[in-house]
Amino acid sequence: MNDHAMNRPAGGGAGMNRRRFLTAAGLTAAAAALAATEGRGRAAAAAGPAAAGAFSVPIEDVRHTRTWMAWPDSSSIWGGKLGGVQSDIALIARTIAKYEPVYLCANSASAAKARSLCGPTVTVITTIPVDDCWMRDSGPVFRTDGAGGLDAVGLNFNGWGSKQTHARDALVAQRVAAHVGVPYTSAALVGEGGAVEQDGAGTLMATRSSLLNNNRNPGKSQAQIEAALRTAYGASKVIWFDGVYGQDITDDHVDATSRFLAPGKALVQMPLATDNDAYAKDARQQYQVLSAATSATGAPMVVEKLQGPDYYKIRSTNPDFLASFANYYVCNGAVISGQFGDTRADTAAKALLTRLFPGRTVEQLNIDRLGTGGGGIHCVTQQQPVP
Repeated sequence: MNDHAMNRPAGGGAGMNRRRFLTAAGLTAAAAALAATEGRGRAAAAAGPAAAGAFSVPIEDVRHTRTWMAWPDSSSIWGGKLGGVQSDIALIARTIAKYEPVYLCANSASAAKARSLCGPTVTVITTIPVDDCWMRDSGPVFRTDGAGGLDAVGLNFNGWGSKQTHARDALVAQRVAAHVGVPYTSAALVGEGGAVEQDGAGTLMATRSSLLNNNRNPGKSQAQIEAALRTAYGASKVIWFDGVYGQDITDDHVDATSRFLAPGKALVQMPLATDNDAYAKDARQQYQVLSAATSATGAPMVVEKLQGPDYYKIRSTNPDFLASFANYYVCNGAVISGQFGDTRADTAAKALLTRLFPGRTVEQLNIDRLGTGGGGIHCVTQQQPVP
């Protein structure tokens, strides 16, 4: 879940978005306090920090067993946009299902609609209740050991700092792990899958604004959070970006801007030269940091630039729209990315992704309803790698 939109003139797109999320979600201060308390209780009751051992989180382009997704059905969160968002989720699920199995978690009351819109190629299950569709953040982070072993780590999801109702989503990670039948442990930090990128060879990247934040990890130092990340992901190095505090519900997730392509190789979505808002400055800083960084093995980072679209030329007029090509999802044989109506940028992004992922089909989808809610394709998917 990422609200990483660049600023543009106001005047369009009233309704639910993630800069006006508290009213839309109907989350009172008392409810937020209760949710936070419940989240801490669940985290404390979990199995403690995951032992790294030989297990680590592989890079996304390894072979997958399946993709996990979730079906949104809350009008208190989405309001009148719910139907459109459901259509976009179904489009993403059907597209990925052309390449690998998709398991979609849906509440019993809305499962029939999910099955109707997703069709027979998507497996809809009702044994894992959900609050919303952001499986990247609420779902488990799967790890492999290179010898046929698979386990899962939970990041103690707390609704992005108790900003949204999450009683069900806080339990999704462990319930998915139980459904798969793999060991589950709880990381020694609170965060979300979209807040961390891994290269599968010991290097992570993340924003301080999201993880070094009192709404998730009060009183914890960067060193403590970094140690917890390294343990949870089986990694040895974290590349940190400052990020953007308090301007979106995620506090600036990294996966809308910077992604790993391979060990020692990354990609950053760049703003237009004329863009100078907080997120444009953040993207340039991420590029600078990565360009000067080394991987866990000491190799200099090679950084590709992915040009973002012109917000004056995209279809959406919502000022909080997320137009992130970088929020793509890599599945078996394909890369699933957004396209936003800036024809030149859409075409260039597809060409770059085709070059960067040889042998994979690049599918570009119109997910404007989901983007208006501040999210993208990577935000609503979670891969289960082949052990």
